Order: sequence, then C-alpha cells, then structure tokens
Amino acid sequence: MTNTDLTGKNKVLSSSKKKSGSLDIKNITISFGKGSDKVTAVENINLSIEAGSFICILGPSGCGKSTLLNSIAGFVKPTSGNIYLDSKEVNEPGPDRGMVFQQYSLLPWKTTFENILLGPRLAGDLEATEISERLLSMVGLSKYRDHYPSQLSGGMQQRVGIARALATQPGVLLMDEPFGALDAQTRNFMQENLLQVWSETGTTVVFVTHDVDESIFLSDKIIVMGSNPGQIISQFDNELPRPREQELSTSKEFIELKRKCLDVIRTESNKAFDFQNLN
Repeated sequence: MTNTDLTGKNKVLSSSKKKSGSLDIKNITISFGKGSDKVTAVENINLSIEAGSFICILGPSGCGKSTLLNSIAGFVKPTSGNIYLDSKEVNEPGPDRGMVFQQYSLLPWKTTFENILLGPRLAGDLEATEISERLLSMVGLSKYRDHYPSQLSGGMQQRVGIARALATQPGVLLMDEPFGALDAQTRNFMQENLLQVWSETGTTVVFVTHDVDESIFLSDKIIVMGSNPGQIISQFDNELPRPREQELSTSKEFIELKRKCLDVIRTESNKAFDFQNLN
C-alpha cells in the first residue's frame, strides 16, 4: 500500500470542495416484467447514508443487492420511490457516482494511465492529468502507467478500476463485489488498499458483498438484505477501530459481530431455501 502525503499538491480532493456524498433512499421498490411474469427484485427499501461513510450491503445471491446498487448508479429506474444524492434526485447515471464492477471492464486498447485519465478528460477537467497521476500513485501502480490491461494481474486491473472510478472525484463510490474473482491473499491486500484510498479521499463508499468477513473488515455499517422480495432485514453498526489490518479478524469483537451477521443470514437463507422448494 502507499502512504500518500495529503498535504499540498498531493491531496486528491480540493480542500475547498464541499463535503458531498450523502444518500437518502426512500421507499424504493424495483420490479421487472408485467402480469404473471412480474418479479419484484427489491421492495420498500429505506436507507440514509452519511457523507464519507463506508457502507457494506451484505446478503445471499438473489436478494437484490446489485439491483439496488445499480439503481443508486442510475442504471436501473425504480418502479416506485426516490433516491437522493446530496438532496438532488437521482434519475440517470452521472459523474457524481463512480462504479466499480466485479469484472475489471477496462478498455483493452488503453494503458493504465489512459484508462484512469478517460473520465476526467471527458468531463473537461482541467486538472485531469494531475488528478490521474495522484490516483495512479495512490493505488501503487506508477511503475505500470504505460502497461495495457492484458499485461496486468487481476488485482492490478481492479486497482486501475478503482482509480478510474475516483478520477472524476465522485461523491459516492459504488462497488459491486469487486474482489469476488480474486484469490484470498490478493483479496486481503485489495481490502487494505481500498481502506487506505478511502481514508485519503473521504469518498462515500457503498460496497456490495456476500462475504461476511469482508463486510466487517471494511465497513462503518453493515446492511443485511433478505430475498423474496429483496428487503433490509437488519443493520449493524461496526465500531471496530481504524485503521484496520487483517489481524483484526481474530479479535473477540470481530468474531462477535460475525456471529450476529451469520445468525441473521442463516435464518434468511433457510427461508429462501424453503421458498424455492415450495415453488
């Protein structure tokens, strides 16, 4: 991980920039199809997220986590309800929300630096090059600035994806199981690197995962979702001290929070299994 100095020119976010990134999700329901083919992916979701916080949305596959995230991104329009970012309603994608997918989704014909630079340059940011250089250093890839995606490991490609998403200086960074395809050691490194970047940028993060340990290690708050239809069934404040290192996972406090999350998820998974058998 890098230890980028936050003073002077090394600071990524302008000190004059107003703190942004608060989200208000009000009575969101998202359905697909019509009539007998209608499927409700999420129902009556209400959630408030403070600017600068790190939120993990945890739950089993099929509970609507990614659908909710895509709605915040503006990719999926809610059937009913509203989403507000800094009191402004979200109706479409925008540079105020950066997105990191599980797939690396880099442009293969562009170098590491060109991939990071693309967003702010398209937005007409006069400081695009400077911002991209800082983020390149922050994710520890300065030596690979002229490499193409095919020349990078999976973890490196995902670090480029994170830097690219942050390059437009969004108020919110949305992450959809970004480390799911990585091996355990790389995943642990990426989690620590992400927390370092988050601490330096102050960007609000909404992170989708089905991994309980990951959600505890990263978050300020854990939102647990259940399925049929997708809904929030529990919320846990995570008061484990920061900065965090992987050794934290053996602490009494970590294990106790993990037990609480697993109890809720186990009950919900049993319900989903019974529901599938009945249908």
